[in-house]
Amino acid sequence: MKVSRLEAHDRLEHFKSDQSINIFHGAEECLKSNPDSLIMHDYSPYVYLFAHPRTAEDGVTKRMFWQPRLTRPEAQTNSYLFRAVSKTDMLEVCWLLPPKELWSQYQRGNIVHEPTVLWSINQFRFNKKQLEAPAHDDLVEEKVKSIYKMIVQNKRDANAKRKITDSLHGQSSHTEQDIYLCGEQTA
Repeated sequence: MKVSRLEAHDRLEHFKSDQSINIFHGAEECLKSNPDSLIMHDYSPYVYLFAHPRTAEDGVTKRMFWQPRLTRPEAQTNSYLFRAVSKTDMLEVCWLLPPKELWSQYQRGNIVHEPTVLWSINQFRFNKKQLEAPAHDDLVEEKVKSIYKMIVQNKRDANAKRKITDSLHGQSSHTEQDIYLCGEQTA
């Protein structure tokens, strides 16, 4: 069977576009819907969005987990990190690291070559400390801790209020999720 180079290229471009849309949709949802992220926007000029795909129990479906943070996590393969300017749609890519077994596919000259991914891989391999270094305007540790304390206190207050309201209405005080991970995104 002959494959048309133009058709294959069009499919690849569509695939890349679709993947990009899925990732940025997940980032936007985390940024604008996650309760922790919303609080962070009020007290910090930025929010990091850490994402990592995981395979579901069926062994096929990939799920993307998103976590808002105030500090840069340790760089790890099969993860993505973005830095958002609070209360805006501006996102900076910190890294896009695919699983290690796929790294060779992103090299120059290959069909799925992607410069940002290749840069991220090279930084991870040869300059990991720099990749993980905080931005020049990241908050100091004491401020980060105080914001995290506010988030925890906010959750405690919300749970206490919910328990009181539920007991007044005779409903269960159990919640599905007291700790938020910015929705899951199924790929």
